[in-house]
Amino acid sequence: MRPEYDFSDAVRGKYADRFSSDCVMVQLDPDVAAAFPDTKTVNEALRTLIPETERQRKQLEPRA
Repeated sequence: MRPEYDFSDAVRGKYADRFSSDCVMVQLDPDVAAAFPDTKTVNEALRTLIPETERQRKQLEPRA
């Protein structure tokens, strides 16, 4: 950290209450973010992948 940075008046968690407790933040790579203009389209795309992901997970589970 550079010496000129002054955090003496900083407040920890000042904006933390703006997010709900179930909110998950992820960082998209620039090329991925460019393909999705907003949160709604990201969620829609991920929801289409959920069934396939669950199917693959079940195939990998050891059989009893």
